[in-house]
Amino acid sequence: MAAVTSVSFSASAQSFDRKVSFPSTRALDSALSGFRLRSNLSFHYDFALRASSSSGSLMVVRCVSGAACVPTVSETKSNFLKAYKRPIPSIYNNVLQELIVQQHLMRYKRNYQYDPVFALGFVTVYDQLMEGYPSDEDRNAIFEAYIKALKEDPEQYRKDAEKLEDWARVQTPDSLVDFSSRDGETEGILKAIAGRAGAKSFSYSRFFAIGLFRLLELSNATEPTILEKLCAALNIDKRSVDRDLDVYRNLLSKLVQAKELLREYVDREKKKREERVGTQKAGEAVKKMLRTV
Repeated sequence: MAAVTSVSFSASAQSFDRKVSFPSTRALDSALSGFRLRSNLSFHYDFALRASSSSGSLMVVRCVSGAACVPTVSETKSNFLKAYKRPIPSIYNNVLQELIVQQHLMRYKRNYQYDPVFALGFVTVYDQLMEGYPSDEDRNAIFEAYIKALKEDPEQYRKDAEKLEDWARVQTPDSLVDFSSRDGETEGILKAIAGRAGAKSFSYSRFFAIGLFRLLELSNATEPTILEKLCAALNIDKRSVDRDLDVYRNLLSKLVQAKELLREYVDREKKKREERVGTQKAGEAVKKMLRTV
């Protein structure tokens, strides 16, 4: 396995311009500090830069590598904002902006190749993050805008995640691990991943680890040895998967706490509004009664 390093994106993950503010959710922020991309970041693209004569700022002029020009993180985030123009509550927005920075960097690595297990992992994270969002329509629209901002197909993400989930539901722990001995669409996908990983050309990520976890969950594979065997069959470093799943479980716990804070805040604000309306109506009733005296 390639060496793995820790990368912080605090400088890159700046807030989106449009958001709805809610109370501070430090529990969620502390979880996000761990849920950052860990990867061997070998992008291999270079840019020629020059200074603007008017402002002294740096400007991208052209790509000088053989590969196509890669959009910046800012461009990806801007594409998201252009595609989805409604305000997003900060409890959701803060996580989304963190994720889109991570996924941009994954997406434009030299050895990145889309695969359905990665898609299942992202869909799982997204659906759990956005559970309880005020509008189902908006939740779906945000998903589409997010994936399209990365120049990928949101329908393919959903379709592939659903196929993997359906496949995993009819597997046993043994058949899940023994995918390489059978033919089938999903088996072929897993074999291809194992081949790339064995050739050191596979781009591992936390979303992939979460996708594996979801497969294990749906096939009722609760024994720790099953994950070890599955990682071995896929030529994936189990230690990396274990670390990433620990972070993922911690994030889920913090999300529950943060959403509970949000529910309490919304309930308090609703009660305050009702009390204000009641006071206003009482005052109007008193004024009306005085006018008739």
